[in-house]
Amino acid sequence: MEWRDEGAVLAVRRHGESSAIVELFTAEHGRHLGVVRGGAGRRMGPVLQPGTQLAVTWKARIEDHIGSYTVEPVRSRSAHVLGDARALAGLNAVTALLSFALPERAPHPGLYGRSVTLLDLLGHADAWPLAYLRWEMALLEEMGFGLDLSRCAVTGERDDLVYVSPRTGRAVSAAGAGDWADRLLPLPPCLLGQGPVRAEEIAEGLRTTGHFLEKWLAPALGEKPLPGTRARLAELLGRMD
Repeated sequence: MEWRDEGAVLAVRRHGESSAIVELFTAEHGRHLGVVRGGAGRRMGPVLQPGTQLAVTWKARIEDHIGSYTVEPVRSRSAHVLGDARALAGLNAVTALLSFALPERAPHPGLYGRSVTLLDLLGHADAWPLAYLRWEMALLEEMGFGLDLSRCAVTGERDDLVYVSPRTGRAVSAAGAGDWADRLLPLPPCLLGQGPVRAEEIAEGLRTTGHFLEKWLAPALGEKPLPGTRARLAELLGRMD
């Protein structure tokens, strides 16, 4: 068995004395693991970092085997994030959530494209936090837990949507909320594609997407908690001016 593809590194762990098991999110083969010979050595170690884009060839005698990768660097993203704590936290959250949520060897081409675009945006501090928030919405949608923000769940109206029901994931208007407003999640305008975007809207949006990642997505994947990197990012973005 053999195929060629391109993907972003999600995680790396040592395997034996000098090899590494590399987990990639690939364009055509989804989340896929393989062994890189010498991957833990001084030459390959700096290349095999989370977020790095690689061109790879995967080989295995039988399709079900973990197989091995030969890798060629396409671009490193470390230079964009190492001097920026928020951007580094963003990279760690994206790679950890993809590793957490995606089934092995199942293609997700739409999410792959959005993920690569987001990783490439991490060097642009004014653009990536909103892109990240919308990426979390896309991740929920891709995993079957999309939110319905098109109209109020109570009145059916499309205007003045300011809340999200934590139970159904549907939008609620100010009029439809009534006395239940304090029990609902915020729906900042940026989640509806309305701008300009204020920093506090990002924090509000992450509170809402975080609820559904924790209460809907994580339980569907078993007893595992969300990666701590996601909470770290939400904390840092909540401090933005």
